[in-house]
Amino acid sequence: MTTKSGEDVARGIALRIAAAGCFSVMAAVLKLASLDGVVAPEMLFYRAFFGLPVVLAWVVTQPGGLAGLTTRRPLAHVGRSALGIVSILCVFQTLTLLPLADATTLSFTAPIFATLLSFLILKEAVGPRRWAAVAVGFVGVLIVMRPGAADHAVPVEGIAFGLVAALLTAGVTITLRQLRDTEHVAAIVFWFFVGSSIVGAILLPFVGHWHSPLTFALLIGSGIAGGLAQLFMTASLQKAPVAVVAPFDYLQIVGAIVFGWWLMSTTPTLSTLAGAALIASSGLYTAWREHVRRKAALIQPTAPPV
Repeated sequence: MTTKSGEDVARGIALRIAAAGCFSVMAAVLKLASLDGVVAPEMLFYRAFFGLPVVLAWVVTQPGGLAGLTTRRPLAHVGRSALGIVSILCVFQTLTLLPLADATTLSFTAPIFATLLSFLILKEAVGPRRWAAVAVGFVGVLIVMRPGAADHAVPVEGIAFGLVAALLTAGVTITLRQLRDTEHVAAIVFWFFVGSSIVGAILLPFVGHWHSPLTFALLIGSGIAGGLAQLFMTASLQKAPVAVVAPFDYLQIVGAIVFGWWLMSTTPTLSTLAGAALIASSGLYTAWREHVRRKAALIQPTAPPV
């Protein structure tokens, strides 16, 4: 078994931070575009269409080049893409309805749902400590929702779309575990972008509108940022273990707070910050326990659930 050098791990962390930055930029420019009337299906199309060249450029530089796009399971890609497309449409709809920090925070409930789905679908054993982390995460969601708050600052439909998006994202995570057993990561990324472009193009005549040149520039930028984010995230996993780099994904919450304040003059409420802290703590603990569980399984195959 090979181990990652300290230099490789440092590069992996740097790449993951770059991915978090690009995802933050993508979310911020899409939020700005939504203020000019851009709707979720338009975001789907432009993000995928202008991100596709970035992904393709990366594919041709990888060992094997375009051969990495071949697949033995086309129907599995269709299912993964369909789930992912509905998920990202819900993500973008959440962006149009909620402040940037709230929308980003809710997206990080996906690990909570992934634990639930791994228990229900994959029949994985989940111990009391991970169930406790799930409970803490849901408490964080309730705090973000601020039920009964007099200002009604958080629309219920926005919360609903955010939680559905996180649930579907967790479902995508489950399908990716199965796809990665037989498919090259280049094929998984590329065909998802292709599928998103096709679905977005079909929807565009029904929901698309002409926008200002600045708004179109924002949409193009979202595609480039999204494509780069995907590549940086993938490259980080080639340099360092997922348990090492995944915690840096939560920098996206910081990015959302900064961009929301800088570009839209919005500041997160204390409820949002407190809920984000609980959700992030839940996700980080779940990732750490998963890492511990996998290490224990390598030493003792009958290791108890954690």
